[in-house]
Amino acid sequence: MVYKIFLLLYYSRKYIYLMKNMQLFIMRHGQASENFREDFQRPLLEEGCKEVSTIATWLSTSGITFDHILVSPFVRAQQTARIINAENSPDSSLSTVDIITPSGRAEQVHDYIIELLHSSSIENMLIVSHMPLVSYLTAALTFDKACPIFQTAGVAQIDYDKQKMFGNIVNFVAPCDMIA
Repeated sequence: MVYKIFLLLYYSRKYIYLMKNMQLFIMRHGQASENFREDFQRPLLEEGCKEVSTIATWLSTSGITFDHILVSPFVRAQQTARIINAENSPDSSLSTVDIITPSGRAEQVHDYIIELLHSSSIENMLIVSHMPLVSYLTAALTFDKACPIFQTAGVAQIDYDKQKMFGNIVNFVAPCDMIA
């Protein structure tokens, strides 16, 4: 009898957790150099680092930290994720994911997110990638299929329903929005 009550409580809590929405943030990397032969090697410019730091400050002052960060293998996205990680979420796990490149497919990334949610308990997740994928991914993850254009270091916040596997954009910010 006690064992059955324990199981009931355990699975009830797990179900309640699964019902809770996740905050999913999709971010474009900061401004990058144009003077590289290979696209994947382009680093952030000094201005790009400042843009990312501005967003990191906004995230911190908003009380937003991340449980998990997914990042493109491209240099500029890796630099962006490291800045956010260092300034905002030093305890979050950072994973490089080969499918979140500029030519990545939004539906494939969405499937990856769904699989990740089945295997871990994530409340706040950041994805750092590139145009046009960040726009297509935002559309793939939202009910209204909005496909916004991201400025460099721009971030869309999606209130993602884990059961329906879609969400709504609740915030969209860019570094230029932070200038007083």
